[in-house]
Amino acid sequence: MWKQFSKAYFIFTLKERKGAVIIVILIFIWVALQFFYPLFIKNETFSHSKFENEIAKLEVEKNDSAKYFSQKYNNELHDDYTLKENKNYQAIKSEVFYFDPNTTSATDWKRLGLRDKTIHTVQNFISKGGKFYKPEDISKIWGLSAVDAKRLIPYVSIKNVAAQYTSFEKREYKKPISSYTVKTIQSIDINLADTSAFINLPGIGSKLSNRIIAFREKLGGFYSIEQVGETYLLPDSTFQKIKPRLVLNKMRVRQININNASIDEMKIHPYIRYNLANAIFQYRQQHGNFNSVEDIKKIMLVTDAVFEKISPYLMVQ
Repeated sequence: MWKQFSKAYFIFTLKERKGAVIIVILIFIWVALQFFYPLFIKNETFSHSKFENEIAKLEVEKNDSAKYFSQKYNNELHDDYTLKENKNYQAIKSEVFYFDPNTTSATDWKRLGLRDKTIHTVQNFISKGGKFYKPEDISKIWGLSAVDAKRLIPYVSIKNVAAQYTSFEKREYKKPISSYTVKTIQSIDINLADTSAFINLPGIGSKLSNRIIAFREKLGGFYSIEQVGETYLLPDSTFQKIKPRLVLNKMRVRQININNASIDEMKIHPYIRYNLANAIFQYRQQHGNFNSVEDIKKIMLVTDAVFEKISPYLMVQ
């Protein structure tokens, strides 16, 4: 049995032995290559400082290129501008002397170096009433180059024009007298004025004027100008505007006899209403008639502020 097993698994043919030898050799070569590979192939190393030097070198070349092209462009523009100036401007013989541009003749302008066309422009300007007021004004002459203007300005001598120009600036003009007459504002008595009188006040229309009159009737008359400002839906801004035109010549108020007035008679007053009217009536029923108006201060609802407000409308008999 063991012989059969050994023959089946450990006895190889010649072809199988060759194959096994080749496999072993290949395995040996593969293992050996891992040890000998670094000896034949070297890994390339990188220097960080060398890399930074290369980047700096590129930046320098970039800046140099930009400067070169910028300088070249500016030089080309300058050369082109110079060529154009040279084509348009041709120096002519000239001399300098002190002159007044407002009175200088065409011959003198010619001597100063101006071209015929420019001289014609100056004379046309003078003939139409134009004036040169200061030396720098000649730089505004159409056709006069900046070079010529700079050359001539030191020799400009203007006479009299500046004084005339100054007097013209200081000339005073009389303002037209308006024929508009200021309308006098009439004051109105708040206890006597009707709706039309209130309508004449600024910001007061028919609705507000009717409300003021109605409020005055419910109160029994105003005893203070400030009471007008309590009118329903009357803006305080409007009241402040009309307040200077309101007067109270005589206090005319309708008073209520608190010793015999009913609750219904008292409650219709805007300052009393039902709660206070009922309190006055109940106090009178319990303690008898009031001896004076000040006696209502004994009622808890009547504070000093309330008494000051309603007392002008109360009386005892």
